[in-house]
Amino acid sequence: MTRGEAWTTHLGTVVVGASGLVYAWMLYFAEPVDEFAIVNHPWQPHLLHLHVLSAPILVLAAGLLWVRHVWGRLRSGYPHRRATGVTLAAAVFPMIASGYLLQVTVEERWRSIWIWTHLVASALWLPAYLIHQLAPRGAHAGRAASDAA
Repeated sequence: MTRGEAWTTHLGTVVVGASGLVYAWMLYFAEPVDEFAIVNHPWQPHLLHLHVLSAPILVLAAGLLWVRHVWGRLRSGYPHRRATGVTLAAAVFPMIASGYLLQVTVEERWRSIWIWTHLVASALWLPAYLIHQLAPRGAHAGRAASDAA
């Protein structure tokens, strides 16, 4: 994986994750100031727009990661940070698919299903991504990085 791909992934995860967390807080926990308000917080629509419009960055990064990082590691049996990597690989498709399906589904039952799917997959993705980044890299990664330089 190149440095640009890594930074695209970091940027996508931070912007989409932060906007999603703040939006979810506004939607589910904030109390509207006005009892007739249609949103719980004045910034709620802007956070939703930021979340939806920045999500393609994360989708692009996930595709790059799958081709250049995930598939090779899964095939080779590379053991370092495998648990979080597999969690990320398992969470990414339902997270992306449910995010898109939320935008086009009108039936209330299916909207609830996609919302819960999106929340659960995102709740798996964000901490797994953080742990995956903070976990020590394997001995092979340090050698490979120094060989490449």
